[in-house]
Amino acid sequence: MNLWQNYLRPKTLSEALNALARAPRPLAPIAGGTDLLLDLEQGRHPPVQTLIDVTSVAEMTALEVRGDSLFIGAAVPVNRIALDPLTGAHAQALTEACNLIAGPQVRNVATLGGNVAHALPAADGTIALLALDAQAEIASAAGTRRVPLLSLFLGPGKSSLKHGEELLVGFHLPIPNYHQGSCFKRIMRPQGVALPILNCAVWLARESDIVQDVRIAVGPAGAIPFRATQAEDVLRGKSFNEAAFQSALDALLAQAQFRTSPRRASAEYRRHLAATLFRDTLESAWGRAK
Repeated sequence: MNLWQNYLRPKTLSEALNALARAPRPLAPIAGGTDLLLDLEQGRHPPVQTLIDVTSVAEMTALEVRGDSLFIGAAVPVNRIALDPLTGAHAQALTEACNLIAGPQVRNVATLGGNVAHALPAADGTIALLALDAQAEIASAAGTRRVPLLSLFLGPGKSSLKHGEELLVGFHLPIPNYHQGSCFKRIMRPQGVALPILNCAVWLARESDIVQDVRIAVGPAGAIPFRATQAEDVLRGKSFNEAAFQSALDALLAQAQFRTSPRRASAEYRRHLAATLFRDTLESAWGRAK
């Protein structure tokens, strides 16, 4: 049985939106297809008549500095992001996350947009983008707009993108200034290439021994990708020391909603791991912000 009847490959965003409006339905956009094709094959995604391949859409495959932000197209493969000097210079946490997504073969085709649009609370790319304060660019027949990344997520596997009407074009990340740094780390099964047991990303700005500003993301720690805002509030404006860390950890554990995953870890085990993972990630980001 064919998984689709029509396969379209637009070259521009305008063509992609036109295909979205006019192609036989039901339809779905596709880039790497590492999740979508398996979901279609195994019946976890409703059948489609048309697939719209966005990997040739120029606006969705760009990776470049635009003014005071780094733009990464939704159709950029994660391996390209991991290897690109621009990402390494301006978004180190994202470089580290993309280096850990799945295995090498998958990273060559899987895209950052797909990692985000799948709306999993522990997606490595999503957690890194969240700590880096990324905004998502969304296009529809009405035009394009930017929204905070967190607004894309409604629940596990549920996105606020209007299916069949909107396309996730890419992500805008603020270019860091001096004395700012970021880090991403994860804990996974030995030889693991699937979702992590736990991951964490931290971005911070420092002034001498003071945490001037900080963003912390952890996954999975709730129904959607999680910002540890209470821990951020504890650290912001404080000296970076053991007392501040312990207070921030207490706040993170109080706010997080760790869950048990039969194939990965219990909620209790994740709470236990969070202390070490948070410390390691925070200290690495602090060191990079010199």
